[in-house]
Amino acid sequence: MLFLVVFCVCGLLMQGEAQDRAAMWRNNDQSGRCQYTFTVPSPSETTCPQTTGPEVEGLKARLSLLEVLVARLSGGTPQVSPSKAQNDLQDSLNRAMGERNLLRAEKERLERELEGLQRRVEEMRRETERLRNKPCPAQTPAAPPRPPLQDSSLRRPTGGSSSLSHLMARPNRQGDSSSLRDSAWQYGASDFQELKAEVTEVPAPGGTEDAAGCGDLVSVADPVTHRKADNIAGKYGVWMQDPEAVSPYGPNMVWRIDTVGSEVRQLFGYEDMEQLSRGFPSKVLLLPDSVEGTGATMFRGSLYYQRRRSRTLIRYDLSSESIAARRELPHAGYHGQYPYSWGGYTDVDLAVDESGLWAIYSTSKARGAIVIAQLDPHNLEVRKTWETNIRKNSVANAFIICGKLYTVASYSSPDTTVNYMYDTATSQGRAVAIPFKNKYRYNSMIDYNPVQKKLMAWDNFHIVSYNVRLGRTQAK
Repeated sequence: MLFLVVFCVCGLLMQGEAQDRAAMWRNNDQSGRCQYTFTVPSPSETTCPQTTGPEVEGLKARLSLLEVLVARLSGGTPQVSPSKAQNDLQDSLNRAMGERNLLRAEKERLERELEGLQRRVEEMRRETERLRNKPCPAQTPAAPPRPPLQDSSLRRPTGGSSSLSHLMARPNRQGDSSSLRDSAWQYGASDFQELKAEVTEVPAPGGTEDAAGCGDLVSVADPVTHRKADNIAGKYGVWMQDPEAVSPYGPNMVWRIDTVGSEVRQLFGYEDMEQLSRGFPSKVLLLPDSVEGTGATMFRGSLYYQRRRSRTLIRYDLSSESIAARRELPHAGYHGQYPYSWGGYTDVDLAVDESGLWAIYSTSKARGAIVIAQLDPHNLEVRKTWETNIRKNSVANAFIICGKLYTVASYSSPDTTVNYMYDTATSQGRAVAIPFKNKYRYNSMIDYNPVQKKLMAWDNFHIVSYNVRLGRTQAK
């Protein structure tokens, strides 16, 4: 570059006739800019004929070019290479794209939160509308004074009253979905609910139930309907509440499995019976192995069920959402070998009562007769077995109360009976005739809850429950 400047200066000087006497000065002008001055004496002219002309204009143009070259040599603005400029531009573009992705993810999160809030607002609006449309309970005139109850700790309601037998027939709100069908009781004054809770602790007249709450099944009340399934997957299934619930789920939690289909793995959880009746699950778990039949049960924070197409029993821990134990039920029939009369691959039926976990099934050695096994709830080991003399496929369903097996004669007859009882304490069985109703004429599951003293059933798309009454064990 220096060579080029020198070459240009030489060219300018060579164009003068007296280049040997030419001189150049560089000074700052009044504005502070650098100015170059050339002096070339003329050999023939004593004065300049004109102050401007083509020669001077050409000289000015050459000087401007020279100024640009000198500015570059003296540390002017550096030239940026094209590759570096392209890299800088790519970095800026990447940063802009990253910021755009972050903004887009934040927008999606806010949209999801907005949808959740909108759903909650809609639910609250529907609930408010339902409460507005609900008629107020009629006020009944005050009843005349009644003789005091034997238990002086019982308090009578301060408002309108009804007969004691009517109160005792009312459902218990805690863990009892029948309260959903009687909203006047559910939202009544607290003294009525307190009276109900105290009355239920008073032994029935005659002392027909022992101190442990066990005894023979005396009667089964009419079914109470809690919910109807929404689609064909709910034609039959299993629902349950844990009688000995552990954290993180409480005793009011309700669990449901729709068992129609070849790959049954979804376990739906509801906070309470009201949420079940409204159809809003708060928890949905995907089981690691498919469920077979309607024989699953819940006990001490675990789901117990039979794995599809096998005699393997599985204990699924709800808190860790993983399998805690797995064991084969020795010699048990499975996948349609020894089902109940309605079918549904109900070869193995798990049950819970006051004394723990049971399995109801059959084997080839028993030739289809019902076998009862008491299981270790921790590792699923068989502690003891009993063989009955009633065939499994001749009954519609079975359940266990206080160590006694009860069978139901028909799953489709609207008016049938509990027709057989086997006592594991005495290893004796006998025929019984306790009325039982299949309201919807396709009862595919019956289980007993020892805390609520209820039978839970699944009757042709409908989730229902039955109150039961137990009496003192009769001498044989």
